[in-house]
Amino acid sequence: MPHQDDEQPSARHLTTTTEQGPFCTARCTCGWRGPARRARSQARTDAQNHTGG
Repeated sequence: MPHQDDEQPSARHLTTTTEQGPFCTARCTCGWRGPARRARSQARTDAQNHTGG
């Protein structure tokens, strides 16, 4: 499995949020996964922080 440091600078990070019961988790196409959150807004913030936006 390649390290994230090996990614091309032009690689786009596309994030989504998924719900699992009462929790929401942010995920990215690069393989990153944020912590489970009860607040959807916090999961979206995690994703935004991951993409640098």
